[in-house]
Amino acid sequence: MKKIESYIQPFMLQKVIDGLHEIHIHGMTVSEVKGFGKEKDESYPHHSGDYVVEFTPKVKIEIICRNKDTDEIIEVIKKTAHTGRQGDGKIIVYNSIEKVVSIRTSEEGEKAI
Repeated sequence: MKKIESYIQPFMLQKVIDGLHEIHIHGMTVSEVKGFGKEKDESYPHHSGDYVVEFTPKVKIEIICRNKDTDEIIEVIKKTAHTGRQGDGKIIVYNSIEKVVSIRTSEEGEKAI
């Protein structure tokens, strides 16, 4: 199993979720986060009078998936979150998940996801 984290523009979230649902990915965690990279997000005003915004709002999506689903999930996120402008985001794949356990059923591994 792998963990995929993606950081995307907040206004692209529904489009990404719809794309993931099309490939039957229904489980994910979504968090509102802030951050910055080496390039500033063009769509977000970083200076407003005397106030300087240091961080850009993003949405973080976390998905635990089977190894064989990883590439398809990445392709969907790339396709649906892409605007072509700075600040589109990043996708990070963690190579191995040691264990997943369902609290309700006690199932483990792929059955738990």
